[in-house]
Amino acid sequence: MNSIEQVEISILLVEDDANLQMVLQDFLELMDYRVTVASDGEEGLRLAQTNNFHLILLDIMLPKMDGFSVAATLRETKKQVPIIFLTAKSLKEDRLKGFMFGCDDYITKPFSTEELNVRIKAILRRCLKNFPNDGQKEQWVFTFGNFILDAHNLTLTSPVAVHSLTKKEAMLLRMLCGNKNSIVRRDELQNSIWGESGYFVSRSMDVFIARIRKYLKDDPQVKIVNEHGVGFKLNVPE
Repeated sequence: MNSIEQVEISILLVEDDANLQMVLQDFLELMDYRVTVASDGEEGLRLAQTNNFHLILLDIMLPKMDGFSVAATLRETKKQVPIIFLTAKSLKEDRLKGFMFGCDDYITKPFSTEELNVRIKAILRRCLKNFPNDGQKEQWVFTFGNFILDAHNLTLTSPVAVHSLTKKEAMLLRMLCGNKNSIVRRDELQNSIWGESGYFVSRSMDVFIARIRKYLKDDPQVKIVNEHGVGFKLNVPE
């Protein structure tokens, strides 16, 4: 299994406040991360699209292109890269909007560098542990209905399309495929994939489930059923 200590972690920091950008870059480099910085949304998007980063720290209020727009555009191609939004906003609606646009976490200014580092490490551990080394013997390819899920390579293939998945979409569908026609509890899914449970994680998971349901329309007999208050079940004809 990969670990944070075994990988040189590269982070893209998109922040227009020059003082905060300098402080965060110095701190992150002190923590042995490799840091690339951008000062506006357009530059951040360009760097994110042309490089492979392990994680993106993305301010919401940015010149030229706001963080929500950057994340939405980025999710069209770089679906798997984790995003932490940095923002001065703390309203519930803004946090929900952040998760709707595909962020993995949300930290409100002012925050301590220690808190940020804890959140970064938590996300990196989840992302690095979600995919096996070659020697692992876990099942990552599933055939169900008219689909083939390759969770390792983030693809869901049907007779009419090949869908590119995010890591969370792949992990959710993998857990449901491993328990097809049986209920998987919401808290089990949340803790396994997000590393925690709670209101905002639950809302974020619902967004990912909705996306997966769109992909499954390629086979009308395959459905994800919501067992209200309990969890989800992947219904597949025997």
